[in-house]
Amino acid sequence: MEEQTRQLLDWSQWGRQWIEHLRSRKKLNRELERHLHKFEETFTQLGRNAGRLKPEEQKEQLPVLIARAEEVQEQFHRFLRLVQATEQDTFEAVATLAAYPPSRQPVPVARSLSPGRHTLPPLPYDYNALEPYIDADTMRIHHDKLHQKYVDDLNTAELKLAEARTNGNFELIRHWERELAFNGAGHYLHTLFWPTMTPNGGGEPSGELLEAIRRYFGSYNAFREQFSYAAKKVEGPGWAILVWSPRAQHLEILTAEKHQNLSQWDVVPLLPLDVWEHSYFLSYQNERDKYVDAWWNVVNWPYVEERFAQARKLRWQPY
Repeated sequence: MEEQTRQLLDWSQWGRQWIEHLRSRKKLNRELERHLHKFEETFTQLGRNAGRLKPEEQKEQLPVLIARAEEVQEQFHRFLRLVQATEQDTFEAVATLAAYPPSRQPVPVARSLSPGRHTLPPLPYDYNALEPYIDADTMRIHHDKLHQKYVDDLNTAELKLAEARTNGNFELIRHWERELAFNGAGHYLHTLFWPTMTPNGGGEPSGELLEAIRRYFGSYNAFREQFSYAAKKVEGPGWAILVWSPRAQHLEILTAEKHQNLSQWDVVPLLPLDVWEHSYFLSYQNERDKYVDAWWNVVNWPYVEERFAQARKLRWQPY
């Protein structure tokens, strides 16, 4: 049963990755996007239901989920063939069903979400893909359990605030605004954290990002040293983050305690490093310094460069 549950979770992840891949290739018309959104919700919900099954529930409920997954997969394949037929040159990779999108791809343009509709983004690689630098057990717990909790609690906060707006009862406004800030920041930073790592990472950035780093920090080595020290010296759980300031028109390195404290508004995060203990404890115990040093081997610079290219288009009046 445990193996079947894991397979169902992997299937759910596969479906969401394919949807992200489709969206990254070409802008879909409204009708196709509507169908894709329904598939995305179904993949997510089936994976979530499988992950929440208690041992005593698996024998009865797991076959039902598997049957539903097989039905959805058949529908999804029909949808892909329909897309291929109606958008002849849209998805030349449909027939091959490659499991993961390439590491360098345009950062997807966001779509509007209603309150409480956030979902867990799929990992763009296998759980063990970043070994020996980050182990598979850490990635599975970090992504599937901890990030999912931020998503769930963010959705709850949004729905509670929407409810308050409807009934005019803001008695718990302080609590839900705190939940919104903590879990929203946690969700968004983790959503950026996963694709900024890759099995074939490391090295140095190139192009305009490297020029911007040299211009502001003096050299890539100076930037890397400052970033590493910032990450190692975060007090308690938190992050080190390379950001772009559209107003000052330069890069900067910030740290955040928890997810949201001690940071700045008005900037665009480019490269985050999670230094909460759950990110490294299984492999590095309390030796955060070693984790930070190892992390540089998996940085996905092409993704960061793509994000920087979009961020630097923002130009706001400096003050």
